[in-house]
Amino acid sequence: MIDAGATWTDERVELLKKLWTDGLSASQIAAELGNVTRNAVIGKVHRLGLSGRAKDAKPAAAAAARPRKATRAPSAPAPLPPQPHPGNVVIAPVPLQPVTKEPEVFVAEEDVAIPMSERVTIMDLRESMCRWPMGDPTKPEFRFCGARSITGLPYCTHHARIAYQPVADRKRERKLARA
Repeated sequence: MIDAGATWTDERVELLKKLWTDGLSASQIAAELGNVTRNAVIGKVHRLGLSGRAKDAKPAAAAAARPRKATRAPSAPAPLPPQPHPGNVVIAPVPLQPVTKEPEVFVAEEDVAIPMSERVTIMDLRESMCRWPMGDPTKPEFRFCGARSITGLPYCTHHARIAYQPVADRKRERKLARA
């Protein structure tokens, strides 16, 4: 909120314009004016339509007070550190261990018999029920699984196994499907 001391009087606006054309930053102008924020200065400058300045514009007094650094000609690029000879390092190949674990076989939805009494419509679906869709959503026979869901998940144990397969298993199944 702007208090009574921070209103834009004609004198303050004139001082803002002068400081802006002198090249002071919005923060410096806010400090000089007092009782006003940097954002308020930027907003007023915008509303007044004052011209933008070059990005490297510096206040004249600050630029004169600061000595300039002497510039020098660019030097040659620094030499790269010596590279080891390719024959110095030997990396032994790590033999791959054969996978002895049998891949888990997921039973397709059609292979599991879910009694019609457990299947529910969207109107009967509750938080603790499996939300796995069954059938064509455009048909009146469309239902959800309705079995008891796993706590914290939307699916029962069977459908969670289908929905949440580890990445390695999904890749393996894709390879088997292609063959």
